[in-house]
Amino acid sequence: AVGMATKMPPHNLREVCNAINATIDNPDITVAELMEHLPGPDFPTGGNILGRGGIVNAFTEGRGRIRVRGVAEIEDDGKKARIIISEIPYQVNKARMIEQIAELVKDKKIDGISDLRDESDKDGIRVVVELKKGTVPLVVLNQLYKHTPLETTFGVINLAIVNNQPRYLNLKDIIGEFLKHRKDVVYRRTVFDLKKAEERLHILNGLLIALDNIDEVIATIKSSKTTEEAAQKLIANFSLDEAQADAILKMQLRRLAALETQKIVDEKNEIAREIERLKLIISDDAHIFAEIKRETAEIGEKYGNERRTKIVADVDDFEKEDLIENKQVLVSLTSDNYIKSMPLDTYKGQHRGGRGIVGMTTKDEDFVKNIFVASTHDYLLCFTCEGRVYWLKVYDIPEATRQSKGKAIVNLLNLNNEKITAVIPISKFDHSKFLLFATRQGMIVKIPEEEFSRVRQTGLNAIVLREGDKLVDVKEIDDNGEIVITTRFGQSLRFDLKTVPLRHRNALGVKGIKLRYEDVLQDLTVVEKDHLFTLTEKGFGKRTEFDEFRGHGRATMGVKNIQVDVSGAVVSSKAVNDSDEVILMSKSGIVMRTKVSEISIQKRGTRGVRIMKLDSGDSVVGFTILEAENDSSSSSGSSAKSPKVDPAQKSLLDSDTDGNNADYDDDAADSDSDYESEPYDDADAEEDEE
Repeated sequence: AVGMATKMPPHNLREVCNAINATIDNPDITVAELMEHLPGPDFPTGGNILGRGGIVNAFTEGRGRIRVRGVAEIEDDGKKARIIISEIPYQVNKARMIEQIAELVKDKKIDGISDLRDESDKDGIRVVVELKKGTVPLVVLNQLYKHTPLETTFGVINLAIVNNQPRYLNLKDIIGEFLKHRKDVVYRRTVFDLKKAEERLHILNGLLIALDNIDEVIATIKSSKTTEEAAQKLIANFSLDEAQADAILKMQLRRLAALETQKIVDEKNEIAREIERLKLIISDDAHIFAEIKRETAEIGEKYGNERRTKIVADVDDFEKEDLIENKQVLVSLTSDNYIKSMPLDTYKGQHRGGRGIVGMTTKDEDFVKNIFVASTHDYLLCFTCEGRVYWLKVYDIPEATRQSKGKAIVNLLNLNNEKITAVIPISKFDHSKFLLFATRQGMIVKIPEEEFSRVRQTGLNAIVLREGDKLVDVKEIDDNGEIVITTRFGQSLRFDLKTVPLRHRNALGVKGIKLRYEDVLQDLTVVEKDHLFTLTEKGFGKRTEFDEFRGHGRATMGVKNIQVDVSGAVVSSKAVNDSDEVILMSKSGIVMRTKVSEISIQKRGTRGVRIMKLDSGDSVVGFTILEAENDSSSSSGSSAKSPKVDPAQKSLLDSDTDGNNADYDDDAADSDSDYESEPYDDADAEEDEE
């Protein structure tokens, strides 16, 4: 035995009638043309059909999945927002849907709902979803669509038995088979009606013969002993048949009145015209289909009504980000490619010289090497040390606690034993922007940003590397302005971006800076703010005015930025404003947040001051910048566009920082006096410039 199922959705009667008549008018009509008359199903419960893709599949192939969404509106009185559900999808049980919403709220799969009630009455459905203050209504609504029957899928199966065989029928096939059936029905019905009309006309002709000879008919009947004898005499005397004679014998005496006689004449004439009409209908197929069209139009006009279900633009499996609030988060990445995101206010402000708090628990020999701020809706271009690029959405990064190690990025990206070395958060790909790549050996490449807007899941080659070289940093830039390259040993070179030739993806770079023995390129910085903030691995740092770095030609050695003999090698250098804040992270996962204004401004060639106290064996691995509310320029911190910071986030740590800053004043004073007064030898600096 074989089981087969048919599932056809209801449609609007008036639209169906229009489609049938359109097929009669044009037997070669296409499905697309039919859909101009019958755009799709029409459910009695209303709702919205999302897009035409499923409808097209059902109408062209006989099978399709149609997404049906209930109708909901967001009301906001200024104090609290609420979602009002006024229509639900076809065949959805309203009570069960409300139960499911309550269960999801209880299980915390949907956040932000404070109350749920059913206010439906005889006038229609009204389910009220009250929202908590501060909740983003659209996010909750999309969660309801995603997790409850407020959005369902209606699977269309247009399976029918045609010529004793099961077939999937498209819209034209269905209407075609229906018209074949209607043609047969109308023909047989017309033949039947014609036969009945002709029989009635025959009777009426007999009655009129009797009325024309009424005296003789009455005399004949009176002279007969039985009804059978009277019938035989009528047949013989007036050339009638049995049916006519029988009708005459059954005729009431009131028919003898003049008015009754005229009614018989009128009926005869009317039936004669009907017979002519019926004969014309069955004379050929064209007249049969004309009759079908007439009847169909009458049905549509008499019983049809307006469409209840709207067909709206396809939201294309509404983006995952529609379910997620767009907010700024702090993202950290370890050397072993463990990644996580945290709320930006996880780390509150500390003074310069503080110890920070634990930001991540790492495995042995693993350490945090990259931190940056991004929006949850941003794209992340993840560049590996081998010069490849992968695509990731920030919201796909699991949000974790401050001390958790995060998730292995291989669960999110299809890496091939590669390490992520640079990450670019991008809200929107801009054809006027470029990406500037820098390698460990001092090579740089400038490529249009839009060439990375369609990255495959398996990744793409971003640049070509020389043997033994590694990609170190990537920055988003304009084609105007200047760039500062900083090396691990504290050299900095400033030059014009226009001197960097434009290349396409998968290109080999040009020399950006001339490196000393064993020195390597460490960071790129766009000259766009007040100062260059340089940080070393031992927690020392300083701000230096960009004017201290005179412009030089590309591929030269540059000048000494910071001494590294005591403070340690350079970790990173970025452009900052006085109103910015920085978040520092150490190898052991300690994170500290402090104001840029508390960091000393020093000339180039100095060692800087202590920014972050470190435990023995620990070292700083990087920092990111938080841009202040009134700062209109964009930071290049870790290649990220810096977010605005809520003033509420700038308060000092509470319990986490108690006692951490007790020795701040003395230590800071010592740091300033010990190092700020020791500038780098100008003669050496000039030699560096050669």
